[in-house]
Amino acid sequence: MAQINPSILSADFARLAEEAQAVEGADWLHVDVMDNHFVPNLTLGVPIVESLSRATSTPLDCHLMIEDADRWAPQYVEAGAGSVTFHAEAAAAPVRLAREIRAKGARASMALKPATPIEPYEDLLPELDMLLIMTVEPGFGGQSFLDIMLPKIRRTRELISRHGLELWLQVDGGVSESTIEQCAEAGADVFVAGSAVYGAKDPADAVRALRAKADGAIASAGWACGH
Repeated sequence: MAQINPSILSADFARLAEEAQAVEGADWLHVDVMDNHFVPNLTLGVPIVESLSRATSTPLDCHLMIEDADRWAPQYVEAGAGSVTFHAEAAAAPVRLAREIRAKGARASMALKPATPIEPYEDLLPELDMLLIMTVEPGFGGQSFLDIMLPKIRRTRELISRHGLELWLQVDGGVSESTIEQCAEAGADVFVAGSAVYGAKDPADAVRALRAKADGAIASAGWACGH
């Protein structure tokens, strides 16, 4: 089954509590944390995550696009995140960090930029609960989907299947009703959608429409047989 995670990067930051409640049918609320160092943009941090966790019943999926992830990621668990994603490119000790996130009670996830291959991280996969394949360059919302990432999604799904792992495979960047089926067919089962949800007249209806398309594609995908 597909999971849809609306990204509040595309929401109205002056009305975050209301925007979070507008998508309460979603599986997770995706929170993009940027530090203006790892990526050329600055968004929000621990205090906002703490406030959001009190304002919505939807669990928070925090994507840390920040330097020194080893230091900061555990603080987002303490702030109320149910899932914390650090970037492979920013973690000095990814296994230790994933174990610390899990030990604090959250799901541990690792993200890869478009140019970062999955193969060097194959042995790390059992330490993770989710892997995020970026389908745009991280740092800005509203970018166009990079279809050259589809083979990477397929290779990642093959590795997950080869090792018999219950590992979620998330995609983030340019996910919409026109691209979500391609991602699902390739092997993704968790989908971050920003403008496709918050740019719609009815964000909750947009979540339902995206889930229906993804579920249909997963049901007919070869990788999902027996999944």
